[in-house]
Amino acid sequence: MTSPNKHQAHVIGLGLIGCSLALALRDIGWEVSGEDLNSETQGLAIERVIVSSTRVPEDVELVVIATPASAVAELANKVLGANDDPQLIVTDVAGVKSSIAALVADSRFVPGHPMAGSELRGVLGARPDLFRGCTWVLTPGEMTNSESYSRLHAVLRELGAQVIALAPAVHDRLVATASHIPHLVAGALMNEATVVATEDEALLQLAAGGFRDMTRISAGDPVIWPDILIENADTILPGLASLQSRIENLQRFIADGDATALLNELSAASVARQQLPGRAVPTSELVYIRIPVPDRPGVLSEITTAAGDMSVNIYDIEIAHSVEGKAGTLLLAIGQDQLDRFSKELAQRGFDVVRDRES
Repeated sequence: MTSPNKHQAHVIGLGLIGCSLALALRDIGWEVSGEDLNSETQGLAIERVIVSSTRVPEDVELVVIATPASAVAELANKVLGANDDPQLIVTDVAGVKSSIAALVADSRFVPGHPMAGSELRGVLGARPDLFRGCTWVLTPGEMTNSESYSRLHAVLRELGAQVIALAPAVHDRLVATASHIPHLVAGALMNEATVVATEDEALLQLAAGGFRDMTRISAGDPVIWPDILIENADTILPGLASLQSRIENLQRFIADGDATALLNELSAASVARQQLPGRAVPTSELVYIRIPVPDRPGVLSEITTAAGDMSVNIYDIEIAHSVEGKAGTLLLAIGQDQLDRFSKELAQRGFDVVRDRES
């Protein structure tokens, strides 16, 4: 029996991400059920009290699909087709978004992707703090219900994630460089080192911090990756070609003894690495803005994806509807240092931005 006072969530797919999310939701007071095609995995999740049941609650508010990307659209359509509750939110955690967004046409579906993982796998690797401080991308489309987006955003923020919104195609292009290609490179480097180590066992004993840092992600669950990589081939392949061109340049610089060119390449990388943005912003550095919006499809997606395109992190979002129901107001919390340029960008898109008097 689930408590009538608790929020109800159901997780489909009880691997590392699904179980970690179940634990995280449980820690903030949710009742979480879940299911998995693998009966042993499902039984272990029940045994470890990660999920309380395998049955979907009648009053479920949130369904999270944590399966391989190729299965998400079919499952999302099945869940949404079986439940006409307008308050239901369905989301997913797949690492590719365009192909999924194109196949699910329901305003209650909010595609997502947490940029989080671990070398550990499955139920036994799950932990409730996996998403604390991670970037969680949401990819709202023209049909996405603003209330669904706002409520899911609030839940993810409560889990400690930094939520950004991107258009599905933009997500797939960026994540190819930020996640997919690095995983391929890490695997290739690890495999190459293993081949060399068969001839000289001392190699892996010499593996220092840099090597371990670069190859750490190759220890993650390999089962999930072929599906993601093939789904996102259109952006991964050009990225790999560009990276290969850079490696060829390095080969040429070394062969030519061009120390200046090598220093320039390494210096540029060093500076860029040091300028990677941090994740946390103190509450005192946040500013609240109000954006009057018309009640039309796509307006939420337009504003949130504009923020994502500009690397403006929305730390909180609230939607206030007018009495007449023809318009509303978005209340957003962003960093003070991002206020001016974000306001100018929104103004160019035809939106008025007012700094909240309470901020």
